[in-house]
Amino acid sequence: MDDNQLIECAKEARSLSYSPYSGFAVGAAVLTKDGSIYLGANVENSSYPVSMCAERNAIYNAMMDGRTREDFLALAVVGDTAEPISPCGACRQVMSELLPEDVHIVMANLDGKSKATTLKELLPFAFDGSDL
Repeated sequence: MDDNQLIECAKEARSLSYSPYSGFAVGAAVLTKDGSIYLGANVENSSYPVSMCAERNAIYNAMMDGRTREDFLALAVVGDTAEPISPCGACRQVMSELLPEDVHIVMANLDGKSKATTLKELLPFAFDGSDL
């Protein structure tokens, strides 16, 4: 699967966003080694801190299907932003624990702009279990 196909999956997930307060819908798609795709969208709550981002929903969706760190190949995230959307700090931290550091990450917007990176580039000094 190429980046554009994964971005299209993330756009599909974005249509499932529950974002009545911010109006800011985000979608994500995770690709595993066997070709499975897991979707996630942001889900808001009137108590903002208990809202959940699209990236984490997609990753957790895959994990609930038995996927582990070794299964993940790529993640795409898309939002209605001027430049390619970037994962928030909470998502980066979760990604650093649950995805391999060389996982392919594609950040995109609705205008067709995208930027590819890796988790290691996105969060070079991640806090992990070895820091405890």
